[in-house]
Amino acid sequence: MIKPVKEKIILGIDPGTTIMGYGLLEITGVKPRVITMGVLDLRKYKDQYLKLGRILEGVTRIIDAYHPDEMAIEAPFFGKNVQSMLKLGRAQGVAISAAIHRQIPITEYAPLKIKMAITGNGKASKEQVADMLKRMLKIPEEEILPFMDATDGLAAAYCHYLQMGRPTTDKSYSNWKDFVKKNPGKISK
Repeated sequence: MIKPVKEKIILGIDPGTTIMGYGLLEITGVKPRVITMGVLDLRKYKDQYLKLGRILEGVTRIIDAYHPDEMAIEAPFFGKNVQSMLKLGRAQGVAISAAIHRQIPITEYAPLKIKMAITGNGKASKEQVADMLKRMLKIPEEEILPFMDATDGLAAAYCHYLQMGRPTTDKSYSNWKDFVKKNPGKISK
């Protein structure tokens, strides 16, 4: 059972170094409503560090414009290409840093968990996730962007909404002190 809230805004992020997707949900009571979704298009930047700077600027701009109460972010998946995973992890870290800097609690979700929450199938395609979100949130066809990264960001936010009031195995941190407190054995002094 989802606990009713007076009002909450959830920012969902699908990290990427080429295209980073985001979506914002407003929760009133137990009813979710899409505020917006979009992408940070980083294709024109060749330098990886410049891309990271643009991610920081873009996520900070989104946070400052919409004032989310919480952020849900997709965790990097373990692929065969170590370099791609490293770049994705950096992009995720920069987005997380923007939220930490604005003191927004962050919850990380595995891609499988997000797909499972939205479609009931952990191996669902991006198109299946987008289609289910479109139906569940009554998103008009013309608002679905050509980049599925936007709906993937929205999916992270919706997954987080579905977890409200439910215990989760994913860890949520509101700041660095909270992280240290919840992970005493992982911190060396």
